[in-house]
Amino acid sequence: MLSNRRHPVAMFGMFIFAASSICTAEPIFPVGVEPEKLFDGVVLTEGVTVAPDGMVYFSDITFSHQAIEAGNAIHAGHIWKYNPKTGKTVIFRSPSGSSNGIKFDASGNMLICEGADFGGQRVVRTDMKTGMSYTIAGLFEKRPFNSPNDVTVDEQGRIYFSDPRYLGHESLEQPVMAVYRIDTDGSIERIITDAGKPNGVCVSPDQKSLYVVCNDNGATGFERLGKPADATGPVAVASPLQKGHMKLMAYDLHNDGTATFRRVLHDYYPQDGPDGLVCDTEGNLYVAVRAENRPGIVVYSPDGEELDYLKTAVPTNVGFARGADANLLYITAGKSLYRIRVNKKGYQLPPR
Repeated sequence: MLSNRRHPVAMFGMFIFAASSICTAEPIFPVGVEPEKLFDGVVLTEGVTVAPDGMVYFSDITFSHQAIEAGNAIHAGHIWKYNPKTGKTVIFRSPSGSSNGIKFDASGNMLICEGADFGGQRVVRTDMKTGMSYTIAGLFEKRPFNSPNDVTVDEQGRIYFSDPRYLGHESLEQPVMAVYRIDTDGSIERIITDAGKPNGVCVSPDQKSLYVVCNDNGATGFERLGKPADATGPVAVASPLQKGHMKLMAYDLHNDGTATFRRVLHDYYPQDGPDGLVCDTEGNLYVAVRAENRPGIVVYSPDGEELDYLKTAVPTNVGFARGADANLLYITAGKSLYRIRVNKKGYQLPPR
């Protein structure tokens, strides 16, 4: 039986939040609990993740075309650090290399996807003890990546990242928008080429599934094609863009790190597809859904059954805290950071 119980609605500035459970079991988003707004950034927050010491890191993606059109200096992208103990947020790194997705590996190193639009177009590992950073994926077949977007890690230490292109003036050097694997020996393999325009990626707690979001908006960014070499700003599009796949997909993740398409868990078309996602310890997926008619955090079972829904401003990503706060879910939406306690515990890699 489905329940039509609705949660109260709360207004946070310009954003409206509400939660609704569609099953008779204990709701994942508790009744009457409202997300807490923690911080406002510059343009678009993304990639929220919690370090082993409890500090919260997230990207602030800044778009160069907005500054160019306004005649202003260009923000170079930022990574913020929020301290839950003090409630203060400070710059961790700026410029960020146009950082997007961020995760921590089992050793406590920060993994960062740097995108295009004057960014690094690479994946970087930062040793949080020394502060030194290392490029662990800069080229594939001697060509730059399109725009590394989101990252996840399995319990063997292998890193998986998506490489779409949504914005940036840089040329597209890769023949396909794909998902890649970085092995522990540093080698890089292109493992998924049939995901359309991959965005969010997440390894399941049982290590048997790799979840991939496709959000194909039909554009590749602010190319200068057909314009003089010194021209700036976006290409004028004479006709509406054709959306591609907008799906949440499950792949079988094999012991050797390869992946095989299994099924579509949810098709959002003609609405926009999701963005980032994470899992709880039971394998349920918390997905930042960007559909115009129903934006928010949707929780799905591993089989794709919708378990609960939290209405938010158009979200970009989610991340669980750790330890005693493992049931604390952080959300990036718009230019802001939020958090809410849920009735499940988030999955994290076992420490090494």
